[in-house]
Amino acid sequence: MAFGCLLLLATLSGCTSRFVDFAPDEEALYEQPIDEVWPQVREYFAANGFILREAPGTASLQTEWREEFANSRVAAYWHRYLVIAKPEGPHRCKVVITRETRSANSALRAPGSDLLWTVDGRTIDNHSGVGSQTAMLLAQQQADGAAVILGQSQQSARDMVLEWRVFRKISPLLAQRTKSQDSPDVVVHQDTSIECGVPVLGLGKLARAGNVVLLGELHGTQQVPHFVAQSTCQVVTQGIPVTVGLEVPAANQERLDTFLGSEGTEADWAKLMESPFWRSPYPDGRNSEGVVYLLDALRKLRAQRLDVKVFAYDRPPLEGEAREEAMAQRVLEVAAASPGRALLVVSGNLHPRQVQGLPWAPGYRPMGLRLAEQRAHVYSLDIAYKGGTAWICAVNPEQKLDCGVKPAKGQDNGDRYFVQLFSGRNAQGYDGIFYVGAVTASLPAVYEGVEPAGSAASHASGR
Repeated sequence: MAFGCLLLLATLSGCTSRFVDFAPDEEALYEQPIDEVWPQVREYFAANGFILREAPGTASLQTEWREEFANSRVAAYWHRYLVIAKPEGPHRCKVVITRETRSANSALRAPGSDLLWTVDGRTIDNHSGVGSQTAMLLAQQQADGAAVILGQSQQSARDMVLEWRVFRKISPLLAQRTKSQDSPDVVVHQDTSIECGVPVLGLGKLARAGNVVLLGELHGTQQVPHFVAQSTCQVVTQGIPVTVGLEVPAANQERLDTFLGSEGTEADWAKLMESPFWRSPYPDGRNSEGVVYLLDALRKLRAQRLDVKVFAYDRPPLEGEAREEAMAQRVLEVAAASPGRALLVVSGNLHPRQVQGLPWAPGYRPMGLRLAEQRAHVYSLDIAYKGGTAWICAVNPEQKLDCGVKPAKGQDNGDRYFVQLFSGRNAQGYDGIFYVGAVTASLPAVYEGVEPAGSAASHASGR
């Protein structure tokens, strides 16, 4: 955010906030009491198309569920808000907004809550649903008349980004008000925006125009593609064009471009999935259902006229350092042609390292090191996660490649996505981490449920 905007906010509110990230770290405080602020808050949500449920005589409301990325069987999600105004002394107040998201994708699902895709309380361990958390949630929602929306996963958190968005919208109106006892005129124009989910903490420090962010992933999870989709949405809605790089053979570029510009029909999916890449006899996680989710989410963003692109940069049959060099050159080409864009480049976590050497090859030069030697503002992030499962291909004791769902051990740092930079680059060549919570395996897209992706057959199977 521009420095001038910061000064304006300070003048209007009497407080400042350090917008070094997309997720602010301070609360927005109003220099007016609740009875003056609340009518403007209420009108903001009404003007933006939300259906409101209110308790008379209170400064609180709850919106009904609203669907984003409608009609997408892999990228759709629903969200609603609980909005409460709280006093901060006799003449000041703050507005606290809590966002709840339910997704058709299971990336946000907590371990052990393997819910069926239907509106009931059953789980794998509790077929009747009696006494389950879901059953209690449904009972509560039905009791208060709320619309019952259940997806494969959910996430709930305070949304300070929206709190500041509302503040920036209504504060000028409050500041112009004369000191009378009358309520101010409520004038709020529609704030056209796209909801991207709970903000990824720390993302805005790196995802800037001209920066290349290398995301070293664990292949074969649902969470990494979801993290990339959510991050792309949050960056592009800040006015920064985004290009996503995928460790996919470059021969697929035309198919990717065609799909991103399509309407996502079954015929469009079929053309995308014609590539041999999706039918590898040894699917290593790069051609998973999670990647299908990511591509559909990017397509939906493009359909809403947001500047999102994708590029494929792998160069089979090259291997070893020849492959690292070819991939680095492709990323450099895209970055040089896109000086005003943020690049989010996803690969296995060996490739982004900005240090020479591997335990078995001391002279090995990964893609990240090659990029950093030729370009400034290249940042390498290693994946961090709570633990769980992933679809992994590994050599078994019989020296054969074994692909399947395998346990993944990690460290518990909560459930919310975040990016954290180290004080300096570590010995493994990373500048920081991106954290995705508990991971769950994402099966190959043509292994189960998606051939072609989004087909009637896959929908009938419950995928």
